[in-house]
Amino acid sequence: MKKMIAFLMFFSAFNVFSQSSFNVGEYFKFRIHYGVVNAGYATLEIKDAVKEGKKVYHVIGNGYTTGMTKFFFKVDDTYESYFDKITGKPYQYVRKIDEGGYTKNQEGFFNQNNNTVLVKDYKRKSQKTISVTEDVQDVVSIFYYLRNHPKVDKMNIGESISADMFFDDEVIKFKLKFIGREDLRTKFGTVSAMVFRPLVLAGRVFKEEESLTVWISDDDNKIPLRIKASLAVGSLKADLDEFKGLAHTLKVKAK
Repeated sequence: MKKMIAFLMFFSAFNVFSQSSFNVGEYFKFRIHYGVVNAGYATLEIKDAVKEGKKVYHVIGNGYTTGMTKFFFKVDDTYESYFDKITGKPYQYVRKIDEGGYTKNQEGFFNQNNNTVLVKDYKRKSQKTISVTEDVQDVVSIFYYLRNHPKVDKMNIGESISADMFFDDEVIKFKLKFIGREDLRTKFGTVSAMVFRPLVLAGRVFKEEESLTVWISDDDNKIPLRIKASLAVGSLKADLDEFKGLAHTLKVKAK
């Protein structure tokens, strides 16, 4: 459950946002299922903010369990990111999570000139500066970076897009592999979708490196429609349940 919510939260030097697939006011709500059980919800919303004298995107992501699920494994997560409207580079992130009693309360401040992140840990009452790569993204901003990547709708089956992501005090190489296209039935109708596999580390939670699959609308919005994860025990599925404020009209083939 917590890995799915973390992934939903996040789902360069050139002007990557010149033809934007999103805008201020965009809002998503996802319904998360564990098998046949409605396990919780996750939301993503884009607002305006100002950082270092510049207008930036401020994305707020929340994930939480509902019903009986929260009695067995309570999740209450907040992820935030402030990133540049022109370059897509992050200025600041917030990670405040409570996952079955495991908690974190952190903020990270990116110095784009020095390629560092100042991580403030409010739970441990500590801070440290970590060196990062030049075009690194945080766990939320990378989702928007990839939606606007110039290659995302021009990929051949088997091709991948790579990006550096800062998570848990280290830089991780994140890869998004293109699987193909298909028509996906959603609560809004049948939508043409591109299918991707984010490459994740196999081991304790996921069955293997390619255990995640994500369906993205094959239009100018590039919105996430569905995410499935095969776990070491069981599987999770997140479906888009509500949206508003899209930059472009969602193309629906049939109701």
